[in-house]
Amino acid sequence: MTTWAQLHLQDSASPIMEQLIYFHDHALMIILMILTVVTYMMILLITNKLINRFMLEGQMIEVAWTIAPAIILIFIALPSLRLLYLMDEINNPAVTLKTIGHQWYWSYEYSDFLKVEFDSYMIPQNELMSDDFRLLDVDNRAALPMNTFIRIIITAADVLHSWTVPSLGVKADATPGRLNQTSFLINRPGLFYGQCSEICGANHSFMPIVIESISINKFIDWISSISE
Repeated sequence: MTTWAQLHLQDSASPIMEQLIYFHDHALMIILMILTVVTYMMILLITNKLINRFMLEGQMIEVAWTIAPAIILIFIALPSLRLLYLMDEINNPAVTLKTIGHQWYWSYEYSDFLKVEFDSYMIPQNELMSDDFRLLDVDNRAALPMNTFIRIIITAADVLHSWTVPSLGVKADATPGRLNQTSFLINRPGLFYGQCSEICGANHSFMPIVIESISINKFIDWISSISE
């Protein structure tokens, strides 16, 4: 989760998020290179006193500064497109979780199991324990097995919401009357926090998401205990 004065992205908990961080760093290095060259040229222009009254055209430099940005854009576009297609891929999911956005809480349904569904509300400030996070912890966490392909089906019951968990690299709109689908694989155990990322009314800031990543055996025990 995000910590005080954090300038970088959250630590990844899925292969897709790792790839997103790599792409971010890749694009940032290209931007730094462009910034360095442009700054160097501006300093040269400001400081030198060179004058050529007879220079009317410079075809070579015009060709260069047309082709160079095109090549740079290709170096950004190819990894970006690869990542877009990777994020859209659904790889034979083992578990499906249906997420329904309400004003202002989330409902979860484990479609592969009978009668496993619950609501997830933010814990009010006056009920927080000493180790809970204000505005982030919920009364019912969504437990998911790690190292397993998970499919998330997202919709809303009233207005637009957005189901977002930064550590997993997942962000999908919850639209009334429409099912959106995304998938991920959690590669380590832990608690992963998110929030609604679409302004959805007065309490938009108070509908957090908490995913608890556990081993497959613990997940089976948990599912068994709540479906009895």
